[in-house]
Amino acid sequence: MKSEIPRLLLVYNADSGTRNAILDSMHKVISPSTYACNLCDITHGLVSEKRVWKKFRKERGGQLEFLHRDEFKKQYASKFGAKFTFPIVLVETQMDLEVFISTNELNQLQTADELIDLVEKRLKKTPL
Repeated sequence: MKSEIPRLLLVYNADSGTRNAILDSMHKVISPSTYACNLCDITHGLVSEKRVWKKFRKERGGQLEFLHRDEFKKQYASKFGAKFTFPIVLVETQMDLEVFISTNELNQLQTADELIDLVEKRLKKTPL
């Protein structure tokens, strides 16, 4: 049975791993205005996922996939190498990955609620 909602790929502008997570948390505290991943900032606090975002993510189940920048580049290197900037939300089509929410749009958002609202609005407009 085909899912009624397309699969979204959310890619953070941060690398994976415990060391990077600690450095990112420190960066958020020391110099929040220069922190490079607004997707991380609006979905996560210093040490954990924000409650409203976690609830939304769980409701969506497998329709959302999350990758760090290094994971995305490794997994999609041959096909999508330097095609995208990060953070970004992509939608999987049968043939490609397409921009669902651009880096610029993500960088304008200030809260997880704003991101959730934007995702919901775009999903309603996305042809199945």
